[in-house]
Amino acid sequence: MVSFILLINQFLYKKITLARLKKAKNLRTSSLPKHYSTIFILLCLFATIFLSLAKLNAIYFLSASITIILIVYFLSNYLATIAFDSKKLLEKAIIKILATSSTLGIIITASIVFIIFLESYKFFQFVSPLDFFFKTQWNPQLATSNEPSVLAQSFGIVPVLLGTLLIAIIAMMVAVPIGILGAIYLAFYSNSNIRNWLKPTLEILAGIPTIVYGYFAVVAVVPATKVFFALFGIDLPQENAFCCGLVMGIMIIPFILSLSEDALSSLPKNLKDGALALGSTKSEMILKVALPSAMPSIISAIILAISRAIGETMIVVMSAGLIAKLSLNPFSSLTTATVQIVTLLTGDHEFNSPKTLAAFAVALTLFIATFIFNALALIISKKLQQKYS
Repeated sequence: MVSFILLINQFLYKKITLARLKKAKNLRTSSLPKHYSTIFILLCLFATIFLSLAKLNAIYFLSASITIILIVYFLSNYLATIAFDSKKLLEKAIIKILATSSTLGIIITASIVFIIFLESYKFFQFVSPLDFFFKTQWNPQLATSNEPSVLAQSFGIVPVLLGTLLIAIIAMMVAVPIGILGAIYLAFYSNSNIRNWLKPTLEILAGIPTIVYGYFAVVAVVPATKVFFALFGIDLPQENAFCCGLVMGIMIIPFILSLSEDALSSLPKNLKDGALALGSTKSEMILKVALPSAMPSIISAIILAISRAIGETMIVVMSAGLIAKLSLNPFSSLTTATVQIVTLLTGDHEFNSPKTLAAFAVALTLFIATFIFNALALIISKKLQQKYS
């Protein structure tokens, strides 16, 4: 069937369409013959699939195939006599599809933000924003009634934000030095063979499910860390922020390493050679020329890694705990905002209850904090880019 379609296509394209274009008088330019082959094959292919799915017998199948071929022939024969710019039409269609996709992304983002603000507004009708943002007790399980005094003592987000910040800082203390130093090694010191094997191997870490990291933390990192700190007389609990941040830092190393290495490797060669030609050593060139020039991209990589650390849930659930404590001790059990969102949205609570609506208030707080942080980092990145451009 495919061979038959191709033969008919070549016959129509070479013998009929081109001959009609040559004989036609006062014919305007048309780009249809250039794309006629592709259009005809696609139409016949779709028709073949449709007819195959319809499970017609041989006579009906042949009749339908001949009918479709004749329709395509007369339609293309007609379009060949008019100014049918298929290339321009296709480009306009693609532009409209791209514009629609961009608009759809903006609409989805705006809808998410609107829903978060709307549900948070409903929550703040039960709990005062001052109590929510400045109280130091987070006990949603105690909110058994809708009395303002009870709710005020149950939804104080300060311990949740403190735990999120502490675990993210521990993770970044692990990921940022290792990621940047690894990127410097891959970009300036390793040969091509090592780089081609080492970088993809490290990037595999980014594809491991987070629950695997959580299991790794429980069965390997926590026992090993407890044995290590026991040598110094420190009794480490089973669930603690230190091990959680350590494993989370290992998870986000590939984000910083890969993007930083790409930024360092893409620097102009004359920039690095110029620094070396002026008498700089290789280490001086890296510290005073390469790193400052690539700093905007490195900051972007760090921002992505921090966002990844703040949004992590499974590692925290399995290795840090679910209890919100007002503590800066990295060896104690803490929790994060994303874990509390999951906890508040599970159960048999009504959707309009303060416990459920509190999840949207936590999401709103996390959204605002992340937005402010990203805005400040973007400003710093632009200033560095202007300084070293």
